[in-house]
Amino acid sequence: MAKQSNKELATDVLKLVGGKKNVNSVVHCATRLRFKLKDESVTKTEELKNHSGVIQVVQSGGQYQVVIGNHVKDVYNELLEISGLSSSSDEGDGEKGSIFNQFIDIISGVFTPFLGALAGVGVLKGVLTLLTVMGVMSMESGAYQILFAASDGFMQFLPFAIAFTAAKKFKADPFIALAIAGALLFPGITAAAGAGAGLDFFGIPVIIGPTGYMQTVIPIIMFVWLQKYVEKFAKKISPGFLQLIMVPLVTILIMVPVTFIAIGPLGTIIGVGLGKVYSAIFNFSPIAAGAVLGGFWQVFVMFGMHWGLIPIALNNLTMNNFDTMTAMLLAPVIAQAGAAIAVAIRTKSEKRKALAISGTLTAIFGITEPTVYGVTLPLKKPFISACIGGAVGGAIIGGAGVKMFTGGLISLLSIPGFISTIPGVESNVLMGVIGTVVAFVIAFILTLVLGFDREEAVAETTNKKTNGSEHNEILVAPLTGKIVALTDVPDEVFASHALGKGLAIDPVIGEVHAPMDGVMTSVFPTGHAIGMTTDSGIEILMHIGMDTVELEGKGFELFVKQDDPVKAGDLLVKFDIEAIKAAGKSVITPIVITNTTDYLDVLDFNQEDVVVGEDMLTIIN
Repeated sequence: MAKQSNKELATDVLKLVGGKKNVNSVVHCATRLRFKLKDESVTKTEELKNHSGVIQVVQSGGQYQVVIGNHVKDVYNELLEISGLSSSSDEGDGEKGSIFNQFIDIISGVFTPFLGALAGVGVLKGVLTLLTVMGVMSMESGAYQILFAASDGFMQFLPFAIAFTAAKKFKADPFIALAIAGALLFPGITAAAGAGAGLDFFGIPVIIGPTGYMQTVIPIIMFVWLQKYVEKFAKKISPGFLQLIMVPLVTILIMVPVTFIAIGPLGTIIGVGLGKVYSAIFNFSPIAAGAVLGGFWQVFVMFGMHWGLIPIALNNLTMNNFDTMTAMLLAPVIAQAGAAIAVAIRTKSEKRKALAISGTLTAIFGITEPTVYGVTLPLKKPFISACIGGAVGGAIIGGAGVKMFTGGLISLLSIPGFISTIPGVESNVLMGVIGTVVAFVIAFILTLVLGFDREEAVAETTNKKTNGSEHNEILVAPLTGKIVALTDVPDEVFASHALGKGLAIDPVIGEVHAPMDGVMTSVFPTGHAIGMTTDSGIEILMHIGMDTVELEGKGFELFVKQDDPVKAGDLLVKFDIEAIKAAGKSVITPIVITNTTDYLDVLDFNQEDVVVGEDMLTIIN
């Protein structure tokens, strides 16, 4: 039978999904058509699966996905042509997951965008404190006052940042959210609260704390969540030609009084309650609290659970002007650096040595994910050593009552933040430094003593698989990260090898490099998927993350175009791992040989992790 044309395939697919009348929207990714259907029960799924032009059908995340293959773009264009459907996408929320996962997703989405700015001003405030204690700078000088405003202003007006990012997360109008937050932070309101002057709204009493809503966290998230529903109500009652004015006006008129009367006081009560619960746990045994947090912090980070603790730390800082939790967390962060530098000293692999040195530097400056996933965790013993060092250091810091007076990313630069800025409130800076050093030293020594033995095993496996295979080809790793078997990829099409054999990588560095010399044969404008054909004819598909087509290119930067020639090691794509995860997407990246049937087999090297340029797959001719 003659091969079916793309137009004929598109016609069949549209018919079998229930026709145009059953399609809300359709988009495509690297290999599949992604339908949002009105009624999936009317589709003829079995007929689609058995169709000669369809590889697989997947129903997941509220989408009806028809896997076509590398020529999906051509089929998609024909589908739009024959159906008259728009190429725009009306994406829904998809599967929301458990309540805990939803909470983590909200917190990460709200706080991630401004953590960098918060870290920067936190370091600046710590340095200013150190300079005044050393007598280098006077608090009365104009320079100090200007720099102090730069270091403290963001924290004072933190509700503005939270209102903006929360509105983006909840799909509310961010500028209406800023207007409401502005009312809460209005100088006259803050002054009245500080003076203890009672306020009322048409006779209804308004309860405001002595500092007003400066630096507050929880009330802001709560009012923005409610705001999105009030906006929808305002749109319904507003004439179309007046919505530009009426929606903001109605929303602000409703939300500002409701926030002052109910949401603000309730959020404050919740914040105070969280602070008291944390204080009760910490005060019960500061040493145990430090040991648990120090020992398990990187585990929390790995599973995303740390986002649940960040609001508590910020809440402590806003309520008390200091926090004990973040002080204890410096130990596990620096412990990872200690383990990584020991790996760099002990390893015989130049690639691993370079990665370990890089991981040491990133951990010192508070970014531990590349260190954990690229260095310590794959070797197991260094990760355990770092956890032990973090537990001991955390116990010392917690037991000594060390406090942090600044916010932001925890790093070696946070140490000046241990210096008290509040009269009468003590913080044991020396023990904070000692606990940090102890964590580093323990992780370093344990890693040197316990060592790791994976490199020899990998080398032996490599020799076995390549011995006597002169005509085989080696595909090197295009990413740095942890190896994931295709069968463990959370996508039925990749996991079933329907698109071909290969493996996947859970990346720690957001860069994709060319695994061999060749030509780019498929470059998606969104940057989430790329395909290339090597000079010897191997067809390679690299799909960055799962369902990342829905991000519409956000977080991706392309460095190549279709038909560009590339050399092994050339940078192809950069992607923002944290932004993709914050959007609720996995970054696990399948690397698939789509013309697997042209070869005898595709074998991996049994690694647990790889770095860019390291041998990864053997293509057996």
